Amino acid sequence: MFKFILKRLLVMLPVLLGVTFIIFSMMYITDGDPARMMLGDLATEEEVEALRDEMGLNDGFFTRYFNYLGDLLHGDLGTSYATKQPVLKVVGDRLPATIKLAFLSCLFAIVVGVSIGIISAVRQYSIIDSFSRVISLLGISLPNFWLALLLMLLFSVKLGWLPASGLYGPAYYIMPMMSISAVSIATFARTTRSSMLEVIRQDYIRTARAKGQNEWVVIFKHALRNALIPIITIVGVQFATALGGAVVNEQVFAIPGLGKLMVDSIKARDFPVVQGGVLIIAFMFSVLNLIIDLLYAFVDPRIKSQYTGGSKAGKKRARRAAEEAKQ
Repeated sequence: MFKFILKRLLVMLPVLLGVTFIIFSMMYITDGDPARMMLGDLATEEEVEALRDEMGLNDGFFTRYFNYLGDLLHGDLGTSYATKQPVLKVVGDRLPATIKLAFLSCLFAIVVGVSIGIISAVRQYSIIDSFSRVISLLGISLPNFWLALLLMLLFSVKLGWLPASGLYGPAYYIMPMMSISAVSIATFARTTRSSMLEVIRQDYIRTARAKGQNEWVVIFKHALRNALIPIITIVGVQFATALGGAVVNEQVFAIPGLGKLMVDSIKARDFPVVQGGVLIIAFMFSVLNLIIDLLYAFVDPRIKSQYTGGSKAGKKRARRAAEEAKQ
């Protein structure tokens, strides 16, 4: 297990290095002069040129890139052009709101989507199944920013039940969470239904029913546990979807999160903040994928046997655990 974790951590390094190169290249070729935007239109060319020299903007691409990598090795993500504060502090102030919104949206999607998928699979071809598939299709088809505007129009403008913007209490999370999680709910529902339908046709499910076990025990203890692998697989992807949806919805609902910060920084040509924000997001995704891979071992003993190094004792334990899981 330790070797597997170490190997995945080593794989993260070239991934993060590639992210830094791509985002740095994109910022380098982006139109706009940060020095001019900081000084304003009334500044003279001499003042702008002096500031560019001070900021190192006149250096070559590779000189600036390697200087940036050197600062990263010392834990320095740079300094914001706009606020003159360290990028780590600027991003750190906004990141908790975005993570909380994305986490709640993903959690809400898991609970609702998996529940719909289980009921749809158990009641296959029923009215409930047909209705859930239609809802899933709508959830995947509707853009989350458009759904956010509809929710705002209905619950804030027409009914006045929920606040339209900001993030000052639990009520402010409801509409953003609903709009962000729509696609993920549909994805979890469709994946759970497909996986459950495959599992409940297996022989060990029929054996459990023949023993007289309660139907919900059969569904949740035997069927759902063995259907979790595809569901766990898409958790990481859906969290990324929720995080991307948070970036868009933060603009719609005026939420002071990382997404709004990134958009505002791109407009202001605050390149260090954009680069630092993207790098932190990439690191979060890499860690999340590692956690998802480790969760496989707790769900499927066959995968756990790969982590144990293939020893005979590990394989025997994995076989026993697999047999117990199907009983």
